[in-house]
Amino acid sequence: MRIGKRGLVMIAGIALLVGTGAVLFSRYWYYLPGIVQAITDPVQPNREIVWEEGPAEAAAPANERKPNIVVILVDDMGFNELTYGGGGLAGGTVPTPNMNSIAQNGAVFSNGYAGNATCAPSRAAIMTGRFATRFGFEFTPVPPAFARNIAVFANTGAVYHADLVKETPPVEEMSVPLSEIYIPQMLKEQGYRTLMLGKWHLGATNTSRPEARGFDEALGFMPGAALFLPKNHPDVVNSMQDFDPIDRFLWANLPFAIQYNGSKHFEPSEYMTDYLSNEAVKAIRANRNRPFFMYLAYNAPHTPLQALRSDYDALSHIEDHTLRTYAAMIVALDRGIGKVLDELRAQGLEENTIVIFSSDNGGANYVGISDLNTPYRGWKASFFEGGIHVPFFMKWPARIPAGTRLEDRAAHVDIFATAAAAAGAKLRDDRVYDGVDLMRHVRGESVPDRPLYFRSGGYRTLFQGDWKLQVSDRLDRKWLFNLAEDPTEQHNLAGENPEKLAEMTAALEAVDNEQAKPIWPSLVEMPVMIDRPLGGEPRGPEDEFVYWAN
Repeated sequence: MRIGKRGLVMIAGIALLVGTGAVLFSRYWYYLPGIVQAITDPVQPNREIVWEEGPAEAAAPANERKPNIVVILVDDMGFNELTYGGGGLAGGTVPTPNMNSIAQNGAVFSNGYAGNATCAPSRAAIMTGRFATRFGFEFTPVPPAFARNIAVFANTGAVYHADLVKETPPVEEMSVPLSEIYIPQMLKEQGYRTLMLGKWHLGATNTSRPEARGFDEALGFMPGAALFLPKNHPDVVNSMQDFDPIDRFLWANLPFAIQYNGSKHFEPSEYMTDYLSNEAVKAIRANRNRPFFMYLAYNAPHTPLQALRSDYDALSHIEDHTLRTYAAMIVALDRGIGKVLDELRAQGLEENTIVIFSSDNGGANYVGISDLNTPYRGWKASFFEGGIHVPFFMKWPARIPAGTRLEDRAAHVDIFATAAAAAGAKLRDDRVYDGVDLMRHVRGESVPDRPLYFRSGGYRTLFQGDWKLQVSDRLDRKWLFNLAEDPTEQHNLAGENPEKLAEMTAALEAVDNEQAKPIWPSLVEMPVMIDRPLGGEPRGPEDEFVYWAN
């Protein structure tokens, strides 16, 4: 069969298109999830949220009913980002008066710890009062394309387990087992109205979304991040971290979108941080006459770095563009939290409202700012103090004297027990709870020391008394620190104190054996430098690092 000239041209054209498509796909394949989402679930225009009004009049005065409980969780905030205690960004020139006020008017837990060194397991620990590894929620839910993106574009050393992709469920199905009880489920039984705003990251199916797990009303986004404004919005300033594979993936795929009680995605009416803050104010106003639990989970200052131009312009003394953008995000966050605190005061609810403030984990190395976690070593995605030692404040004017400062170790797993005790609920005896009521520390009661345990694949950590052990199976390495004498983990005692190392190793293995197997596998293991952020020189032989599994 002869092929004419026109046929040859057509074949050549098809071949060119196929070849061009293959080249484009090989270079830009990580845009695919966002493209699919935009086609299958396009973002709708903004819609007004009308929070369900409570009773017109309260059955009892605010100070005579059960306390309201507000948990404010920020995203990836390092220990050194607040000006409280003498820290702060840009040499302390970015004030955080509203976040500081929670500490000044209540209790500061100087040794406060996240539930994990990455976001979703930490949130699961908050919601359940249990180590997330007890029920297999060991890794942060991400699509395989995200894990592959890290392996392809990360610095040398990342390990991608392509053979495990077939065992990985869709990201929206990566959720906490239904046998686990969440704070809102427990508080609803005590007569509370339950409200959620912001980042969820604990599942997106009909059985795992917030409104399916105890929240009466939920205004948020289900994945682990969202845009703060459209990338080309006239009021936005963007800072793209070209050296970071996570940032590359987020810019390619994130929408500026939110949902209300499982609705279609729609655009917020303003910069995301301000939007969540203003909606939280409306929700407080609607529920002023009944006890409520509010989980306000901001996505700031997590990447992608996007600031309001007005906030950015107000920080003209900061020359570095990335730091200035990041600092402007903190300004918006502090402004929004101030609005929430002001509304509680305006409604006469401040005295009998518990406000707990913390971050889901430490500051991230992939931002490229060096001192987010000062004085601690390590970053998000490491169990060094920088990854898990976080700001942790609690205010309850009716019960906690202003200026209370406690050195007792507190943790995200304590929030469940604290809420239960305040609401008059009893913890169930059919499971292990790893948290304690934080008010016991405030009251000066004797609280038995409990171990804190963390695991992500072959990287495990145990706190016991003043001692802390970290174990990396992949590196065949152990770090042993006495935090009473060395709170910033400068001196590894594993080699010089074999007896304590053996004791701590045995204790870690005992706790490890109590945990469940991961519900889904880790697809990527990536090296995380301990003492330097991304964006600088490549890792050298003198740099300490850990392998983080996810």
